[in-house]
Amino acid sequence: MSRRRFDQAMQLMRKNDPRDRESGFDFLREHADAYVDELIAEFTAELDDPSLRCWLLELIAEARSAKALGVFRDQLESTDESLRFWAVRGLEMLDTRAAEQALDEARAGGWIA
Repeated sequence: MSRRRFDQAMQLMRKNDPRDRESGFDFLREHADAYVDELIAEFTAELDDPSLRCWLLELIAEARSAKALGVFRDQLESTDESLRFWAVRGLEMLDTRAAEQALDEARAGGWIA
């Protein structure tokens, strides 16, 4: 997949028109596994738009990549309930020993139920 297509989809996701945002999201959802590194970088860099951060974390979860383990682990302690939800979902979708351990630690620490 080309970086250009990724950048175009991200531009759509940053527009005000809900249809444009949805179009960019839909493209990236279909190709999340091919763009996991880029999605993680965008999520890390995005600090101003909480809904975009949530969508990016959802896309990272869709990628089902072990590369995202640290991102999900970090978001388990987020004060944003939506980010915590997608962090849990992402770890569940990874379905690895390390992901289960992260979930167990978050439960023991009281961050998730």
